[in-house]
Amino acid sequence: MDRRLFVAALAGTTALPAISSPRFAPGAFRRLLDAADVAKSRGHVLFDPDAPAWSGGTADAQQFAADEDFWEPVQRAFDLDRTWINLNNGGCSPAPTHVMAQLERDLRYGNLLPVIHMWRDLEPRIEVVRREVAREFGCDPEEMAITRNASEGLLTLINGIDLKPGDEVLLSNQNYGRMINGWKQRARRQGIVVKEISFPVPCTSPKEIVEAFAAGITPRTRVMEITHITNLTGQILPVKELVAMARAKGVETFVDGAHAFAQFPFTRDDLGCDYYGTSLHKWLLAPIGTGFLYVRRDKIPTIWPMYAENEGQANDIRKYEEIGTHPAANHNAIAVSLAFHRALGAARKSARLVYLRDRWAKRLIAEGQGRVKVLTPLDSPWGGGLGFFNVDGLDPVKLGEWLMGKYRVVQTPIVHKEFQGIRVTPNVYTSVDEIDRFAELVLLAIRKGLA
Repeated sequence: MDRRLFVAALAGTTALPAISSPRFAPGAFRRLLDAADVAKSRGHVLFDPDAPAWSGGTADAQQFAADEDFWEPVQRAFDLDRTWINLNNGGCSPAPTHVMAQLERDLRYGNLLPVIHMWRDLEPRIEVVRREVAREFGCDPEEMAITRNASEGLLTLINGIDLKPGDEVLLSNQNYGRMINGWKQRARRQGIVVKEISFPVPCTSPKEIVEAFAAGITPRTRVMEITHITNLTGQILPVKELVAMARAKGVETFVDGAHAFAQFPFTRDDLGCDYYGTSLHKWLLAPIGTGFLYVRRDKIPTIWPMYAENEGQANDIRKYEEIGTHPAANHNAIAVSLAFHRALGAARKSARLVYLRDRWAKRLIAEGQGRVKVLTPLDSPWGGGLGFFNVDGLDPVKLGEWLMGKYRVVQTPIVHKEFQGIRVTPNVYTSVDEIDRFAELVLLAIRKGLA
């Protein structure tokens, strides 16, 4: 990995028109070059296709993931409030400094003369973003709609598919609450039937999950909505197997990938899905209010858009982007975030996130007096960087309030009807010192209580 290749990765592998090219803050660019020098000096094997995917796809994934000389300059590519320890990047993550600089420049330029600068100059650049995001996901650009978040994309699907009274929709009770509410609203308005299934966590048997969904399908089932990775415990689902099973039964499958895209490597063909919605302000580190909706080309005419389409747009993926006046700066900055992601490398990034998860999770298991249970699969392809734990005898909501209120550690207490605990989601800017501080505080609470 030399500087020439690193710069090529950072800038994108295809030529961009000058008006569309992302511009990089010199400081952030310098830090990424520092990281590239470290990688080269270590002689890291950057990608090994024979390594297990969950390890990050690198032959020396753990060694590389733990190389603080590489990750320290990456951490400095962000402007952050380090008086807090932010372990809730699963909600939304800060974007790198140079991504925000690009966003701010476009906002200011658009504001000078919005009807010209924003609509004529900036908005057309979405086509470059569409092309590059589609390339990363592995689909045709004409199947890629740029949205504001996963909720917008999935609710477009939920409200856009034709159903009639009595048609059944199958979900897991671990689906994201807003999607469940969207289906329940359709049930109240139109008389469809929403059915929920359950599966255990942690689960390292994909067959068990597939069988749970298969058992819920009846002759009236029209749609199955699944999560790629749950926002609760970080359980990764066997999407390809689930889609194939449902398709064989004539059931459409919507995939909610809000926490998956850019957290670990995959493409559309790895999933075999027809529909996929995600947010980009989590793991891709794009500005807040960015996402995408993938709809396979032959399915586009069957899904109504949230807002009325223009004449002639029945087969056009852009009909899902008709949301009225909006800033172009947000979605254009996705190109800069994507370049940053490619420069880091999806496999290296995934390995780092798993390393950070294991650093706190395995320590709590080892030193937690037998009271800590981690509900995210460890050492498994069915778990990623998102981790979830509980402590016997400690209420997770009170523990979360104690960590945030007394020690300024941000995390996510979750109470589900079948389990409860705290979700922990660091990101590439998170330092090992912050991870260790979090673990020490939880161990302190275990030893002495929430005093």
